[in-house]
Amino acid sequence: KSRKTADPAADSSPKLGADKHQDEATSKKKLCVKAAKEHSIPKNLNKVLENKVMETVLDLSYVKLSVVEMTCSGDADNEGIVSKSVSSHSDLIPGVYEGGLKIWECTFDLMDYFSEAEIEFTNKTVLDLGCGAGLLGIVALRGKADRVHFQDYNSTVIDEITLPNLVANCINEGSRMGSGKYRKASKPPSKLPRKAEGSPDVLMLNRCRFFSGEWSQVSQLLLSSNKPFSKYDIILTSETIYNPDYYSALHDTLAQLLAKNGCVYLASKVHYFGVGGGIYLFEKFIEEKNVFRTSMVKTIDQGLQRCIMEIAFK
Repeated sequence: KSRKTADPAADSSPKLGADKHQDEATSKKKLCVKAAKEHSIPKNLNKVLENKVMETVLDLSYVKLSVVEMTCSGDADNEGIVSKSVSSHSDLIPGVYEGGLKIWECTFDLMDYFSEAEIEFTNKTVLDLGCGAGLLGIVALRGKADRVHFQDYNSTVIDEITLPNLVANCINEGSRMGSGKYRKASKPPSKLPRKAEGSPDVLMLNRCRFFSGEWSQVSQLLLSSNKPFSKYDIILTSETIYNPDYYSALHDTLAQLLAKNGCVYLASKVHYFGVGGGIYLFEKFIEEKNVFRTSMVKTIDQGLQRCIMEIAFK
């Protein structure tokens, strides 16, 4: 069954926003340098789920995004991305909002691949890059990853979506989260909202860190921090190569943060209409840089053609 029926991934191609009268100079604008910030996990974890309505896809909980759009305003959205996205009917506003308010279908492709290829997360350090809802990182945590870090361009996404999703999935999930199992993700999500009940597994949350900001800034923050930092064994990223203007920053971030023997799993559409990026364009970019080797490990032909690429150092 096509994942287009799945509510969070209903719109398969991003609609480019910013003012529709964008001229060429604006559209070619370099990646906006948004400062990096580490987000602390609030002491009162119940407050994280306040006013949140949860839905589920298989065993994973995620906040109902339409409710976030209705309730997130003022201090909760100091970037103003919710109102801007809604008012402009846009999934992407370059340099302002980069799509983290939605769950894109390639996330489910990558979750399917983890199961099919039996990707091993046990004792690994993992980065969910451009995490949005954070489902990929949550699956890694469920697979007994030692540490999982989450990064999104927008701080509102981290505070109002990623963190609540992680807290909800850590509630009474000790045995399931530690099972190391993950099933195929092709089933559409439950439409029935539910309230998260119980107490979060604090030890599980303590294995996580959360960052917002532009990729190069986050790399700089991690590499210059006083906190101990070891490079990532696995970097997961889905639908982050829609804009060719961002390829250099993404490539440099992978080169700086990936461990010598580490691996990147990248899920993408073959082409992003209206935005210009795509898997083969990024593959060519990587080849020209001559730092990484790439391998197409899966192609999905349902709907818009999509691929999963594995990236490692040469």
